[in-house]
Amino acid sequence: MKKLGALVAAVAVGGATLLAGTAAADNGLSRFHHQELDWKACDHKALDEAGAQCADVEVPLNYAEPRGRTISVAISRIKATDPGKRRGVMLSNPGGPGGPGLDMTLGIREAMTPEVRAQYDLIGMDPRGIGRSNPVDCGWPVGLMLRSPGVDRAAFDRTVRLEADLARQCADTEGDLLRHISTRNTARDMDVIRGALGESKINYFGWSYGTYLGSVYTQMFPRQSDRFVLDSAVDSKRYGTRMFQDMGAPNEAALDEWAEWTAERDSEYHLGTTGKQVRALVEDLVQRSAKQPIRIGEYEVDQHALPIVLFMSLADPRANPALATDVRQLVDAADGKQVEPNPALKNTLEVMYRPTPETQLSGQAAVLCGDKVEHRDPEYYWRNIERTRAEQPLFGAFANGISACAFWGPPAEKATVVRNSVPALIVQTTGDTRTSYESGVDLHRSMKGSKLVTLQDVRVHAVFGNFPNSCAENAVNTYFADGTLPATDLTCRAD
Repeated sequence: MKKLGALVAAVAVGGATLLAGTAAADNGLSRFHHQELDWKACDHKALDEAGAQCADVEVPLNYAEPRGRTISVAISRIKATDPGKRRGVMLSNPGGPGGPGLDMTLGIREAMTPEVRAQYDLIGMDPRGIGRSNPVDCGWPVGLMLRSPGVDRAAFDRTVRLEADLARQCADTEGDLLRHISTRNTARDMDVIRGALGESKINYFGWSYGTYLGSVYTQMFPRQSDRFVLDSAVDSKRYGTRMFQDMGAPNEAALDEWAEWTAERDSEYHLGTTGKQVRALVEDLVQRSAKQPIRIGEYEVDQHALPIVLFMSLADPRANPALATDVRQLVDAADGKQVEPNPALKNTLEVMYRPTPETQLSGQAAVLCGDKVEHRDPEYYWRNIERTRAEQPLFGAFANGISACAFWGPPAEKATVVRNSVPALIVQTTGDTRTSYESGVDLHRSMKGSKLVTLQDVRVHAVFGNFPNSCAENAVNTYFADGTLPATDLTCRAD
């Protein structure tokens, strides 16, 4: 789920140090690295039409016990367009965490030059626990553990109880599987995929949380890392609670920017003639939802969900009209009018309140909560919420709120601290509302062989293949084509 996305790092590993950087050590893993793959049609309309093939890669559930239970990881392959120029494979991840990535390559290849497409087999992947790869399904009554804690202590306490219940239900439903859904294990799966494809190294492109996964791979498997592009990046030191805390300020700024845009179109949306009026209306709408949930269609939007609805559309200015339409509908519904939510809003509310097996996002929780120990004391979160309410009235509670991770079982191993000299290209926008600009700068400092491409004065999350920009696209394509990083860090402007 790239919208929510974005997302640490230590070479020390709990029970599986043997795998920290050894791609082919004969410790029971050799059979995985040398397995033969059974390629077939993907049973996915767009992938099949693109000529892709799919296969299931067998991997250990627990890499510390490679002769134990196995699971499968689904991958797709779009072959290099010129076999004579082929130089290897490019794996990818769309972020989330928890985003299925089997078809991600279909989008990013549109931004690739013919020279790049000629050189790489493009490999999509549903990470373990996601999509077609033994998906986690906690059976939750809600699709998403992320909630705003609300406007007061009583609402916060209800959120604490909900998140504790979600964690317990997931543990009861999925059991020991949860201990093995982690970024480190997904990085190990990537290395098994590398071996099964007969490659000595991998190239890689990742958005959002996919940058964290990619950087963790470079730390664990530096000798197997070739050309890595990390777009909208998360530094390992910020992954988890701090990553969400970083979202507060840029989302408030994004709301102000959207409010000004909407005020200029008051004749269409009727939400206010100044940015301040529009913002005041939205803040009041949240307060109204706290007193009485807003009935819209078959849903009742409360103070815990409404900030998430706003958050969903602030990652990209091209979503300004959609957000203005959503707010107009919610205001009308709060005023007592009969309103049927538009399809996009209905889809968001379905995920929040009435998930289906296809829309539930407990796999996201499994990754986030399975990677590291988060603060356990609810008072830690409450203090931070109260501290940020004045400057972040809409998103301070959400950014500093508690989640099911506070009640999750202990991770099987320590998180990874990324600190290396593996070459990489990091792409970051200054207005990113998911992975803060500072996070990308910090990852650049942590990866001393990297170069940073800054897209200036743009509020967007995920650039290459998502937000056209000739400067950034040229930097990415040049690096993938011939391995040339910019001589110095590069600043780009919107086209």
